[in-house]
Amino acid sequence: MPTAATVTGLDPEQTAAVLAPRGPVCVLAGAGTGKTRTITRRIAHLVADGHVAAGQVLAVTFTARAAGEMRTRLRELGISGAGGTVQARTFHAAALRQLKYFWPQVVGDVEWQLLDRKFQVVGQAAARAGAGTSRENIRDLAGEIEWAKASLIAPEDYPAAVARLRREPPAPAEQVASVYAGYEALKAPHNALDFDDLLLHTAAALEDNAAVAEEFRDRYRCFVVDEYQDVTPLQQRVLDAWLGDRDDLTVVGDANQTIYSFTGASPKFLLDFSRRFPDATVVRLERDYRSTPQVVSLANRAIGAARGRIAGTRLQLIGQRPAGPEPQFVEYDDEPAEAAATAKAVKMLIDSGVPASEIAVLYRINAQSEVHEQALTELGVPYQVRGGEGFFTRADVRQAVGALRQLAGRADLPAEATSGPELVRLVRAALVPLGLTDAEPVGTQARERWEALRALMQLTEDLQVHEPALTLEGLLRELQTRAESRHPPVVEGVTLASLHAAKGLEWDAVFLVGLTDGTLPIAHALGSGGEPDDQAAVEEERRLLYVGITRAREHLQLSWALARSEGGRKSRRRSRFLYGLIPEDSPAARIAVPAKERKRPRCRVCGKPLVGTMATKLGRCEKCPSNLDAALFDALKMWRSEKSKELKVPAFVVFTDATLTAIAEQLPTDEAALVAIPGIGAAKLERFGSEVLAVVRAAG
Repeated sequence: MPTAATVTGLDPEQTAAVLAPRGPVCVLAGAGTGKTRTITRRIAHLVADGHVAAGQVLAVTFTARAAGEMRTRLRELGISGAGGTVQARTFHAAALRQLKYFWPQVVGDVEWQLLDRKFQVVGQAAARAGAGTSRENIRDLAGEIEWAKASLIAPEDYPAAVARLRREPPAPAEQVASVYAGYEALKAPHNALDFDDLLLHTAAALEDNAAVAEEFRDRYRCFVVDEYQDVTPLQQRVLDAWLGDRDDLTVVGDANQTIYSFTGASPKFLLDFSRRFPDATVVRLERDYRSTPQVVSLANRAIGAARGRIAGTRLQLIGQRPAGPEPQFVEYDDEPAEAAATAKAVKMLIDSGVPASEIAVLYRINAQSEVHEQALTELGVPYQVRGGEGFFTRADVRQAVGALRQLAGRADLPAEATSGPELVRLVRAALVPLGLTDAEPVGTQARERWEALRALMQLTEDLQVHEPALTLEGLLRELQTRAESRHPPVVEGVTLASLHAAKGLEWDAVFLVGLTDGTLPIAHALGSGGEPDDQAAVEEERRLLYVGITRAREHLQLSWALARSEGGRKSRRRSRFLYGLIPEDSPAARIAVPAKERKRPRCRVCGKPLVGTMATKLGRCEKCPSNLDAALFDALKMWRSEKSKELKVPAFVVFTDATLTAIAEQLPTDEAALVAIPGIGAAKLERFGSEVLAVVRAAG
């Protein structure tokens, strides 16, 4: 493929990434900026110009779907021939292939087996350690072992590590360490390797055996890593072993989309890339070809309030599509009302010509799907649940319904205990042994089960309110009807998905639902008093919102409900992440803020009402941390100085230092974001707006 063809149709930044010299290259690629197109074109350029043969390139990413898409793109570019074919695989698939090849050289004739179902072994280790052996507990323990191995933490180091990192383990740390050690001991006699062991043994084979390392490094000369913000310390160790003392590496990532820290993923390798390779070429892709400028502006403002971002790695998306509708913010009295209205809006979009498969309803936790499944079913709107099961097909919900059926079959229950208000107490008593506790449990799987049982309990309470004489048999009939009515097609339907499951996908229309404090950010990221104990966990929740916003191409609605059940107490408040995002003329802005505070702006960091002129100008409390871009601030001051000389006025007449500080913190990329900063009215926007935005873009 000629060099000219590899850059045809690319923008200047994409072209710079494709044509960057052989060696370390870091592509900071924002959402919707064409990163897959860019890196596959770069591979094509390296091969076409003779820098490397196609068979000497190893490209790794994190999902089989992404690897398959990369292989398809490379085939379309014609990257194959006498030099072989580019290998595009997940980390684990690449390690499995390499380990199968090198195992005889490293170990000899000893056979090994891949342990692709580890739960039975973890269960045995848990039983020996005296830990809980419920399905959810075993899953949580397995997940914690995976995190420890991905983080290169040995069993004996686990208790100290979780204490240092302030990680909340699913059981006492010493007990988790005992399960972890027992799990490793149970595998050893059978030479059983789990997926993390594939990476560990591959790295060790290259680190400890010079002949293996030489053969491998002669075979692969060039490496490309996609989604580099999601690598774990273990994956980085494998990558280092692959590289050796070479630097022919291209990485692509976006720290704004780091949402898998709970698995051990860390953006530090992306953020430190230029320190490790001082001569690296760094290219920033910020032209967003996916979303309308209105969606892009909201995404920039949402992530602009994040704390702790390194100035040089901030990406400010610049929308390239024609203008579209403004994102909508809607507040509802309760969840059923939110779900019903969302389903109605979905149906209107479908009726207007938007394909059902181009619409998504996204939520924070899987248990939130039930009410939306019901609302879509009632309107006859087909849907599919991505990255999880439909509510009534979940194993924990089926088990709970089974327990209620067993209860209904008992002959010793008096009739008054199975109907009316007593029915609610009876159902609660049946669900408590299955995991329905008053307090939210620790552990991801335990929390998901708890949320599902809580949703089932809430559904029972709602049904009983609307039908006071509801019996247990009537409840079971209703649950059966709901379960049987939800058989949506899996191709042409609205997508229901969690925000995590939506990563890497996009739709014409996106509905972000359930945006309340305690759900996004999730409750366990907040302290007991509602203020965060772990700010890093809260920032990851903010990035989840950013990921959700950037899934939308054109239509976007963000909504929340003040109560869980119909007619319930309105004890919730909208997500703290929405403060500063909702337009003042939006009905949601007027409804959601108490009357006495409606005219008081709020801090874009903590959400509290702002007090004082300086805080109002900055858009944050003076005590809240600044994320000032120092280089931009200096550039703005230089521009202001030149402008004041040109106009023959004092510098503060152009803009005050406080206004420049606010610009350098909030990084506006369009007029809507710029005019939202206090001190920039219509007159100054018209007079200086285009120049200020040009300075922001140039500094970026």
